[in-house]
Amino acid sequence: MVKHFSLRKMIGLMLFTLFFLLGWGVTAYLIEVEFESVKSSLIHNLSSTVETGVQQQIAIYYRDLAVLRQSEELILEDPAVEHVVIYDRLGEVISDKSVRKVFNTAAYNLRDLGATLPILKVMTMTQTSTYSGAQVIETVIPVFSSVNTHRTDISRSEFGQLLMQTHKPGATNLLGYYAVGINVDALQNNVAEYAVKVRLIALLIAVIAMLLGIVITRRITAPLGNLAQLAEDISAGKLNQTFRAKGAGEAHKIAAMLNLVLADLNSHRMKMDAESHLLTLKVNERTEQLSQRNKELQEAVNQVTHAKNRMRQLAYYDSLTSLPNRQLFTEQLELLLKISRREKTTVALLFLDLDNFKRINDSLGHNAGDHLLREVGARLSSCIRESDLISQFFSDESKIGVSRLGGDEFTVVLNKLESPEDAGIVAERLLESLRTPMLIDGHEIVITPSVGIAIAPEHADSVERLLKCADTAMYHAKKTGRNNYSFYSSAMDSTSIGRLQLEADLRKAIERGEMMLYYQPQVDIETGEICGAEALIRWNHPERGMVSPAEFIPLAEEMGLIVELGAWTLLEACRQCQAFHEKGLFLPKVAVNVSSLQFNTAFVKLVQEILRETRLDPSLLELELTEGVIMTNAKASIRALNELKALGCTLSVDDFGTGYSSLSYLSQFPLDELKIDRSFVIAYDKSSNNAKLVSAIIAMGKSLNLRMVAEGVDNEDQFRFLRRQGIQIIQGYLFSPPVPASEFAKLLAKTPYFNQIKEIGSRAT
Repeated sequence: MVKHFSLRKMIGLMLFTLFFLLGWGVTAYLIEVEFESVKSSLIHNLSSTVETGVQQQIAIYYRDLAVLRQSEELILEDPAVEHVVIYDRLGEVISDKSVRKVFNTAAYNLRDLGATLPILKVMTMTQTSTYSGAQVIETVIPVFSSVNTHRTDISRSEFGQLLMQTHKPGATNLLGYYAVGINVDALQNNVAEYAVKVRLIALLIAVIAMLLGIVITRRITAPLGNLAQLAEDISAGKLNQTFRAKGAGEAHKIAAMLNLVLADLNSHRMKMDAESHLLTLKVNERTEQLSQRNKELQEAVNQVTHAKNRMRQLAYYDSLTSLPNRQLFTEQLELLLKISRREKTTVALLFLDLDNFKRINDSLGHNAGDHLLREVGARLSSCIRESDLISQFFSDESKIGVSRLGGDEFTVVLNKLESPEDAGIVAERLLESLRTPMLIDGHEIVITPSVGIAIAPEHADSVERLLKCADTAMYHAKKTGRNNYSFYSSAMDSTSIGRLQLEADLRKAIERGEMMLYYQPQVDIETGEICGAEALIRWNHPERGMVSPAEFIPLAEEMGLIVELGAWTLLEACRQCQAFHEKGLFLPKVAVNVSSLQFNTAFVKLVQEILRETRLDPSLLELELTEGVIMTNAKASIRALNELKALGCTLSVDDFGTGYSSLSYLSQFPLDELKIDRSFVIAYDKSSNNAKLVSAIIAMGKSLNLRMVAEGVDNEDQFRFLRRQGIQIIQGYLFSPPVPASEFAKLLAKTPYFNQIKEIGSRAT
C-alpha cells in the first residue's frame, strides 16, 4: 500500500507539474506573440508613414524643418513612441523630437544601431537599447527616392515632376533616415490586459489538470503494482514466461498485449533489419541528391554573384574602356575632398580632352574611334604609379586614379600632394605617354591631349566647382597651342565666359545673316584675265566686327558646326556665281574649300542637290580638298572624287606640299588642279632647296597634266620667280585681297590686271 500510495502521489505530482509547466509555457508564448504583433504593427505603420510620404522626401531633400516637425509630431502621437530623429543620407541630423524635455542627439549615434551607410540597403532595422533608464527599441527606417540625391540643383517643381515619374524604370537613391525610439514599457502596457486573461486561463487549466491527475492516479495505481512485478521479471530475463497480471481492466489487457508483442519481437527484429538496410540505401540516394542540389545551389549563387558584379560594372564603370565612369568618379571624389578638408591635404584634378578627336571618328569611323579611346585609357592607366596615389582610396574597386567621364574626356585624381607642382610632373608624363603613334585599322595615328589642372582646396572644394576649374584650364591649354597643360587661375574665368559667348553667337550666326562670302580672284598671268575665284567665309559679328577665320573655324570644328557652315558656304558660292552670270559677268569657276569633317558619303548628294537648286553649271564649281582629307582613306576618296567628277565639277588639291601624299595614289585621283601652299611661295628665296622644291612640285603637277595655281603671292619677286618656273595661275594680295561680292563684281566688269602684269615684266628687265 505504501508503494502504491507513493506511486499514486508521484504520478499525480508529475501530471500536475506537466500541465502547470505546459500552461505556463503556452501563456508566455502567447504573451510574447501578442507583444511582437503589437510591436510589428507599430513598426509597419511607422514604415508606411515614412516611406510613402512624398512631402517627406521633398522636406528631407530641402531640409524643410516645418514639414519634418509635423511628421515627427504625427509619429509621436502614438504613446509608445519615445523620440524621432531625422537624418540625411550621410548620417547628419536634420531634426529631432522627443516626448522628454531634453533629448541629447549627440549621444544618439545612428552608427550605434548598426545602420551604417554600406549596410543599410532596403530594410528597416531595429535594436533594443537603454535610454534614460528605460528600454527603447531603436528603429531605423530608410527613405528612398527615384530622384538622383547626389544632385544639389533640383528645384521643387522639378523634384515633384521627377517623383511623378516613379513608374519609369530607374535607379533608387537613398535620401535619408528616420530613427524612431519605441518604449518597451509602453508596448508591454498595451498587452497587459491580454496577459492577465491568458494567465487566468493557464491557472484554470492547471487546477483542472490537478483534479484529473488525482482521478487518473487512483484508477491506475492498483494494477500498476502488478505491472511493476512484471517489470522485475522482465529485468531478470524471464521473457519466455507468460505475464501474470492480477486484477481486471486496462492493466490486464496491457499484460495480454505485452505477451503478444514479445512473441512477435524476433520477427519484427528481422523486418527492422531489412528496413534498416533499405533505409541506408535511401539515405545514400538522398545524400547523392542533396549533393547534386548543393552543386546546383552553388552554381546559382555563382550566377547571382556574377550578375551582381556585372550590375556594379555597368553602374560604375565605362563599358568601352573599363575605367570608372562619371558616377563612381563623382562619388569617390566627393569623399576624397571631405577627407582632404579634415586632414588638411591637397587633391589635384587633371582634366584631359583629346585634340581633334571628332576628326578621327568622322574620317575613320566610330569603331576606330572606340579603339583609340581604349588605347588612350590603357596608356593613361599604365603611367599612373602607386606613388601618385598615396592614399589608397577606400577599396581596390573604388580607385578613380584614371576615369572616363564620357566622349574623349578623361580625368586623373591625385591626392595628398606635397606641392601643386607635382601635378604638373604627372601631366608631363601623361603627355609623353600619348606621343607614341597608335596603329588603328592600318593607320598610324598620333593623338594629343590638352590637360587642365585644378587644385583643391586652393581653387575649389566641391566636385562641381573643381571640375569646372579643370575644364576651364583645359580650354586654356587648347587655346595656347594644344598638346600641353595649364594650371587653373581666376583670370581664365573671363576668357572661358568669352568663349562660351562666342560659341553661343556662332550657333546663331547663320540664321542671323552674319556670315558672308569674300572672293579672291585667280589671275591668268598670260592674259591678265580672272580665270576663277576662291570663296572665303567671313563672320561679321554685330559687336566684335569681323572675326578672324583662324578663330571661329577651329571653334566650329570643335562644336560640330563646320558641316553646317560648309554647306552654307557651298550654297552661297553657287548662288552668287549664278547671280554673276545672270548679270552678264562671266566667272569661269568658283572654288570652295571642303573641310575634312564635311567630306563624307553624304557630301556628294549635298553637292548634287545644291547644283540642282541654284541651276549652276557644274563645270563652274571647283571643290578644294587638302591632301590630308583625300589621303585619310584613299580608296574611299577615289570613289567619292569620281562621283563628283561625274557630276561635272572640277577638283583641286589645296595646300599641296604640306601633307604626305603618295604619288601612286595621287595619279589615280581624278584631279584637275594643284594649289601650291603659300608657305612654299613665301620661303622660296630663303634657301636654294626651297626654290628647288617649288620647281619640283610644279614639274610634277605638269607631268600629271594638272593646272598649277600658286596662292599667297604678295610681291613682284614672288611673281617673277613663279612665272619663270612655268606657273599658270596666280592668287594673292599682289592682285587683290579677298573682297565682298559687290566689289568682286566690279573686278569682273573689267580686266585690270593685264597692264599690271606688263608693268611687272618691264620692271624686271
